[in-house]
Amino acid sequence: MNRGVAIVSFPGSNGDRDAVDAFAESIGVATRLVDYREESLDGFEAVVLPGGFSYGDYLRTGAIARFAPVMTAVQQFALTGGPVLGICNGFQILTEAHLLPGAILPNRDLRFHSEWVHIRVETGETAWSSAAADGEVLTMPVAHGMGNYFADPEILATLEHENRVVFRYCDADGHLTEQANINGSMHAIAGICNQKRNVVGLMPHPERAADPLLGSPDGLRILNAVTSFVGRLV
Repeated sequence: MNRGVAIVSFPGSNGDRDAVDAFAESIGVATRLVDYREESLDGFEAVVLPGGFSYGDYLRTGAIARFAPVMTAVQQFALTGGPVLGICNGFQILTEAHLLPGAILPNRDLRFHSEWVHIRVETGETAWSSAAADGEVLTMPVAHGMGNYFADPEILATLEHENRVVFRYCDADGHLTEQANINGSMHAIAGICNQKRNVVGLMPHPERAADPLLGSPDGLRILNAVTSFVGRLV
C-alpha cells in the first residue's frame, strides 16, 4: 500500500523532482512520483501538485492538466479532507479544477519573474501553514509569467472574512508595498486555502528553499507541516 506524499507529475512539470528531494531528503518522509495517467491515490497521506509548465501552458496555465486522469483522484482526495498543496503551476491547476477559487492571470508587467521574494504568513490555521507563525516573513523564489491572482469582489471579500488568504507578498520587514507585489496580485495574495483549509495553493516555491545551500531554508516552514499527517521514514 502507498504511504506518504504523492508528487503528481504532469507532462511539462519541472518542480516534481525538486519536491521529491525536499520531502524525502530535507524532511525525511516517504515520497513517490505519481504519473498523471494514474487513477488512484489510495493510501497516500498527502498530495502535492508541483510547479512547471504542464502541457506547455497551452490554452491557459493548468487548463489541460485539470483534465488529466489523476485529477479525479486528486479532487476526491481533497473533498474527503486530504491535505493538498499546489505550488506555482500546481496552484494554477487547483484554480482551474475549482478546488480553489479565483484565477491566475499574466503578471502585471507581462514579464516572467524568476527571483527571490518575501511572503508574510497570514494564518497558520491550514494543513500547510501550521508549522509557521502568523506574521512570519519567509524568503523563497518565484518563477512564473502568470502569477497575478484575480478574483471578483465577492470572492475576495469571502477569502478575507474567512481568513483564507494564507500568504501575501511583502517586503523584508513584512510591510505590504506595491513594489513587493511583483505580479500585481489582488490584495497582494501569494497563496490561499479552501473552506476546509486542507487545500493550499501558492505561487512561490517552498521546495526550492528547503536548504541553506539553496539560498534559504524558509520553505521548510511550509513543507514541515507534512510531518503532522505523514509518517516519517525509518
